[in-house]
Amino acid sequence: MDPNVEWESSQIDPDVPFRASSNHRHHTWAKTYHSFPEIYIQPRTTKEIRKVVALAQRCRRRLVVVGCGHSPSDLTCTSSWMVNLDHYNKVLTIDKSSNCVTMQAGIRLYDLMAQLKENGLAMPNLGSIDNQSIAGAFATATHGSSTRHGLLSQSVRSLKLMLADGREVLCAPDQHADLFSAALVSLGALGIITEVVFQAVPTFKIQWSQSLHPLEEIIGDWERGLWTRAEFTRIWWLPYKKKAVKWTADKTEENIRLPPSNWWTGMIGFHTYHTLLYISTWFPRILPTLESFVLNVQYGFTHDGAHKTGVQDGQSGLLMNCLYSQFVNEWAIPLERGPEALTRLSAWLHGDQTTSQIPYDLNGVYVHAPIEVRVTDTSTNPGVRPYLDNTVPSGPTLYLNATLYRPYNTDPPGWKRYYEAFEWLMKELGGRPHWAKNFSTVTKDEIHSMYPKMGEWLQVREEVDPEGTFVGDWHRRLLLPSDRGEVPLRLEERRLREETASTGGVNWFGQLPAKSSSPHSSDESLGMIHGSEAGHSDTLPTSATKTEEQGC
Repeated sequence: MDPNVEWESSQIDPDVPFRASSNHRHHTWAKTYHSFPEIYIQPRTTKEIRKVVALAQRCRRRLVVVGCGHSPSDLTCTSSWMVNLDHYNKVLTIDKSSNCVTMQAGIRLYDLMAQLKENGLAMPNLGSIDNQSIAGAFATATHGSSTRHGLLSQSVRSLKLMLADGREVLCAPDQHADLFSAALVSLGALGIITEVVFQAVPTFKIQWSQSLHPLEEIIGDWERGLWTRAEFTRIWWLPYKKKAVKWTADKTEENIRLPPSNWWTGMIGFHTYHTLLYISTWFPRILPTLESFVLNVQYGFTHDGAHKTGVQDGQSGLLMNCLYSQFVNEWAIPLERGPEALTRLSAWLHGDQTTSQIPYDLNGVYVHAPIEVRVTDTSTNPGVRPYLDNTVPSGPTLYLNATLYRPYNTDPPGWKRYYEAFEWLMKELGGRPHWAKNFSTVTKDEIHSMYPKMGEWLQVREEVDPEGTFVGDWHRRLLLPSDRGEVPLRLEERRLREETASTGGVNWFGQLPAKSSSPHSSDESLGMIHGSEAGHSDTLPTSATKTEEQGC
């Protein structure tokens, strides 16, 4: 580690550890992006987090908080300082009268669910995975698939946020409401979420049913109860076969009944499919045939109407195996536009330009199965709506997820044009991209037009972090206004270059501010730490105070 950083650390609250290491290589879960942070920090206490923030100010370094890195974009890439809260992961209190659970923000969902289960509680809804930290999950607008549930953030009752000036601020619907609305989908640009109060529910089991149907049957049932009969519903669409697997689930008191396992569900099936996908990168014409293989072997279905059922613990039953490295491009559109979206995308994939009206050439484009179709409804939620909530405010929201596997970290052929066509259609249907996924054709102006509350979010962000301690190239490219002429903030990190990684994916390199040789001592930063500790954690200044130009 840089000796100047070590010296600064020794001057600022020397009794508080600075748990940092160098030579860390960060990559997204899918290994789509790799970056090389200057130092990698794993604090274990609130005091340690506050010290990290103070040192970043003095050393002129941006801070990036990362959990499991499941977002396949460059959102978490940095050459600056990376903070991981895996050791800041305790459940602090469980209020049995209200089922409200207070926890440190770094706890992973699988750890949280295990501790909830021990206390007869559960999360009311889940996305597809449980690897995320609780803060990372709701800060990127993670959702499940149910018209009776919204985003995961809907269950957040309050949170604490460590700001760039070292203050830990408590915000809730009735306390710093603007900051709360911004922080529920913060995208890492406001500060470090340190504590979360989450509304849990009594533990439950689900009885699920999975069945095969022609796509036209799914579309025909769209407004006849497809999404409302059961509490949880999702569709896996196999585009070449023009079929779909429908999965529905309701809560039950029946005994656990797991589906029978077969060779596919083990390592043999996993590696067989992986190898076939890899072969398809060189011979993509096998993909329509491979789709039949997936349908018959993975799902065990050979004819329309085939089905299977099971009873599982609600927490595990709502999850799914993401299998391999993948690009994921998911968009939220009004639920009523779903039949049009599926019909037009299906027509395009089968060469019917007249029906699809998608102005992109299909030649050389092949896709993977399944295309995931999910639903949420935040319109009935009486609580706070995040400023950057990507769901439809006036009714149910449909999510279309165009997943493309990257077998053995190899990009599939034609993926860029496929996503250009997919995103063009989604935008025409009034869609918004999922913040944590791969979207590439969306401009800053388009993003701003999609979010009526973007101005409020940007105002809050400017107030709590005027120097860009938590701002990176992704934020600048898509969110931050251009009225400064793209002049970077004092601590903002900009992308310097990208290179093809030898192991697949992209190596990302950022441009860091030059370290200044300061005539000042560390007294200012020390005062910031002690002042923050002395102040109330629920105090938010009307405007953030800029620290002096000083550093390592």
